[in-house]
Amino acid sequence: MKKSGLATALKRTFFSFSMVFLFSLAAQAQRIAFVDVNKVLESVPEYTTAQGELDALAARWRQEIAQEYDKIKGLYNRYQAEQVLLSDEARRQREEEIMAMEKDVRDMQRTKFGPDGSLFQRRQELVRPIQDKIYATIERYAQERGFDFIFDRSSSAGIIFSNPIYDKTEDIIRMLK
Repeated sequence: MKKSGLATALKRTFFSFSMVFLFSLAAQAQRIAFVDVNKVLESVPEYTTAQGELDALAARWRQEIAQEYDKIKGLYNRYQAEQVLLSDEARRQREEEIMAMEKDVRDMQRTKFGPDGSLFQRRQELVRPIQDKIYATIERYAQERGFDFIFDRSSSAGIIFSNPIYDKTEDIIRMLK
């Protein structure tokens, strides 16, 4: 019987220590919040100005590309109409000219709108400093208020629901002003 009494005492002691450990973990719960970074960005006048400039630049480049495609279409239509009158050499030359123009326009699109294109680079120049300022403000806010995690509500597919009391977007907007 003494063995079972000892085993029971050990089990109770282990259970007690386990409960104390679990309660201490609960007492040290992580502090979390979320911020809608898109809403913060839209509240910054410099971002709105930069976005307007980028939109205008993209529209201008799209128009230039559309005009180039219209020129190619005109050349192709003229080629189709004159094809029967052209020699084999003249036909081949016109086809090469049209294909070269199409390649140039595709290259232009890639140069302007590609992953490392001019629009992306310009966006980095204009928007990156604003984003860095916002992220630094969020980090400072987290440190000052003791938050362990601040999630981006606007881009996080993992947040299905969050209580509005944890939304700190307006606090960040006020800190930026």
